[in-house]
Amino acid sequence: MPIIRASEIGSYLYCRRAWRYHKAGVKSENQAEMAAGTELHRQHGRKTLSALLLRTIGMVLLLAAILLLVAFCTAQL
Repeated sequence: MPIIRASEIGSYLYCRRAWRYHKAGVKSENQAEMAAGTELHRQHGRKTLSALLLRTIGMVLLLAAILLLVAFCTAQL
């Protein structure tokens, strides 16, 4: 009995015809569009990672500023 993967079920539910073509080994005719979509997803992934890194750096700097403010205020007492 063949193993059915979750991604295959998702592909089948999304488009039965595309799933059938894929199982038969038929290549998609829109290779250029698929390559452009893949590149778009790569760029989006890089931007998302960059935003996460900048957010983390911002949080670290904010925490450092708060700690310095607390240290300054306690030293003034």
